[in-house]
Amino acid sequence: MRLYDYFRSSAAYRVRIALNLKGVATSDRTFVHLRMGSQRAQDYLALNPQGLVPALELDDGRVLTQSLAIIEYLDETHPAPPLLPRDAAGRARVRAIALGIACEIHPLNNLRVLNYLTGTLGATEEQRNGWYKYWIDVGFEALERQLARDDATGTFCHGEAPTIADICLVPQLSNARRFKIDLSPYTTLTRIEAACQALPPFAQAAPAHQPDAE
Repeated sequence: MRLYDYFRSSAAYRVRIALNLKGVATSDRTFVHLRMGSQRAQDYLALNPQGLVPALELDDGRVLTQSLAIIEYLDETHPAPPLLPRDAAGRARVRAIALGIACEIHPLNNLRVLNYLTGTLGATEEQRNGWYKYWIDVGFEALERQLARDDATGTFCHGEAPTIADICLVPQLSNARRFKIDLSPYTTLTRIEAACQALPPFAQAAPAHQPDAE
């Protein structure tokens, strides 16, 4: 398998964590530098017309896109350790947490949106950062309340083993730190993050440990 990756991408970070948790090695990695526009190169668009990372090219040539779809593929093809609970209600809860991060928080603050705010709409850096902080806080406040009051929350987002929910949470917190967001109100989120970061699969997937890190 070949992973198309960028060290700072939250979505790619998720897939790196999942690969590490599953003990699945990619035969090669290609680094797609988002800030230099490598994702818009014709050869990459031929592979992934969305021009996003990550993409996972399988040994038979098929290409998987979208981080959560890739993670669920890995979970189905490499069942241990499981990244979703066994019970239907538990799976729905974990997916809801993951989707709340990946579909509600992350898209409003990804590089394409931030570049549009400044490059097309003429927002100042202060306005762009204010936009980022507002939507991070809206998302994290809701997620903190959800996890803090739910008995299903354990050491991790769901019980005592990491799931897809944790795989989404850790990169989003990392991203927030890069923008100097005050995370002190989110004690449940940061407690879970610390438990995840104590595990080598999470720690080794961190942006700073990637070969393309600037």
